[in-house]
Amino acid sequence: MIIHVCSFQRLYSTVETTGARHVVTLLGVDDRVDRPPGVPEGNHLFLRMHDINEPTDGHVHPAAAHVEDLLAFVRGWDRSAPLVMHCWAGISRSTAAAFVSVCALKPDRDEYDIARTIRRISPTATPNLRIVTLADAMLDRKGRMLAAIEAIGRGRLAEEGVPFRLDLA
Repeated sequence: MIIHVCSFQRLYSTVETTGARHVVTLLGVDDRVDRPPGVPEGNHLFLRMHDINEPTDGHVHPAAAHVEDLLAFVRGWDRSAPLVMHCWAGISRSTAAAFVSVCALKPDRDEYDIARTIRRISPTATPNLRIVTLADAMLDRKGRMLAAIEAIGRGRLAEEGVPFRLDLA
């Protein structure tokens, strides 16, 4: 099955054109988003966090509870239809969530292969390192997830990320 990654601006059109029935939203604590039409209430996970790597006053940094919720959600995804993940720009939080999800759902798939695939299909992708670091420990990947993301480096600077799709195969 397929995971689509996009910005908030492209959320509704991506859900509509892909037929997705599950959505992961990664936005700040004050951001609002209406559940896209066709996505049942229990199929929309809203993770409220800011796109930061270190605790910062007045902001919510990605925490273990966020990653635990993400892992539980993707493990519960029936894969009968695509899953859409989005953050504000589709560059950092959502790309980290997609990377983490593939690592969790395909434990035998090489972390470097997944990271290189993300870089090839989205030159703007810059996965949030805190989300990746937390997931790496939870999935017992022994630092390989973080090393793979560090190996692909920062993506091209952009206001909006290049949308992409990851195949779980």
